[in-house]
Amino acid sequence: MKKNIAILAGGNSSESVISLQSAEQVRSLLDKDKFNPFTVYIKGAEWVLTSDQYCDMIVNKDDFSFSYQGTKVKFDFALIMIHGTPGEDGKLQSYLDLLNIPYSTSDAFTSALTFNKFACKAFLQNFEVPMVESILIRKKQKFDEKKILSKTGLPCFVKPNAGGSSFGISKVKKASDLSKAIELAFEEDNEVIIEAFIEGTEVSNGILMTNNEYFRLPVTEIDTDNEFFDYDAKYSGNAKEITPARLEDAILERIKNQTKEIYQYLNCKGIVRVDYIVKNKVPYFLEINTVPGMSAESIIPKQVNYLKLDLSELFTKIIENTSY
Repeated sequence: MKKNIAILAGGNSSESVISLQSAEQVRSLLDKDKFNPFTVYIKGAEWVLTSDQYCDMIVNKDDFSFSYQGTKVKFDFALIMIHGTPGEDGKLQSYLDLLNIPYSTSDAFTSALTFNKFACKAFLQNFEVPMVESILIRKKQKFDEKKILSKTGLPCFVKPNAGGSSFGISKVKKASDLSKAIELAFEEDNEVIIEAFIEGTEVSNGILMTNNEYFRLPVTEIDTDNEFFDYDAKYSGNAKEITPARLEDAILERIKNQTKEIYQYLNCKGIVRVDYIVKNKVPYFLEINTVPGMSAESIIPKQVNYLKLDLSELFTKIIENTSY
């Protein structure tokens, strides 16, 4: 019997548009001989099916099901494609755990930890993962700009502590611009992380573990004329994504090994992407994405294609090898 797969999309953050693109691509890739895919759009308390056949049909959150022509249809598995809250921060994972429904991502604790950039970095420091200096500030908390810059220096990056797709991020070159950058980041989150800038090569590396089998994806180099890999560079074509990255083989191997170690340290599951800046042959950890983009423009599908792997088969492995 085919499994009913809920592809969860949308969400409550600025990344909802990207999430819908990811969900559309994943739905098209799923093996229809094995699975019945249903896209579930989530926005706050609104959970509805989005398709011509099941247009705006409400999902019953009591048991994660819907009724069609007098028949109750329950979901067997959740493919979480929500970038940001509630799909990447552990909220949906906690809900699904309560119902004993397997899902495609890391568990609730790991999702919450990795979504909080500062907490994740603090955790990984215990394992001596190389990273740049950073400082955390909270909304309505007084902060000393001179003290911040004495730690991070200039230029520095100002980011929402929880979020992705480069919303609310600024590269600050002058001390007079710091306050404005912090205000912009606070529009996306109640916590802001400020990080030191280092000149180097920005790269991204994906990995997947399924049934104790690791798929180490290649390292992609990000080359953009923009100040950094911002939303415009990611989704408007203003960046070159070069796979494999133009680095020595030994450095590429170190990055892939470090990605695997981070995956294990954090007890990740499913497909994950880790971003770095490489300087003097050292990969400095930037952040981890436990629900990476899966749209046609996203990095992971391109890395999978480079290895001539079948992304559809990888999703089949995730679904078939994840259970309670």
